[in-house]
Amino acid sequence: MVLTKSVSMLIIGLLMVLSTVTFPPAAEAGMHSPLHLARRNSENGGISLNEAVRRVQHDTGGRVLSAETQQQGGRTVHRIKVLTPSGHVRVYSIDAQSGASR
Repeated sequence: MVLTKSVSMLIIGLLMVLSTVTFPPAAEAGMHSPLHLARRNSENGGISLNEAVRRVQHDTGGRVLSAETQQQGGRTVHRIKVLTPSGHVRVYSIDAQSGASR
């Protein structure tokens, strides 16, 4: 019984210590994540990653191998890798704000 009481006191102590630890809000923690950047650009009149993928897939007729949102030269860019019908791998960069292909 004494051991159980000691364990209980230890758990209560740990919970008290952990309750004083603060973590940044989830919104702040993900402010610069690719998903956050893609959503922000879509909400601000830009082009979302999903929209960029659909457009590249439609324009090339190829199969999308990967797609991600990155920062390049201070701009947010959707990078989409496609396997073309002719068997070539091409990488397309779509400016997330303007939708222009680079």
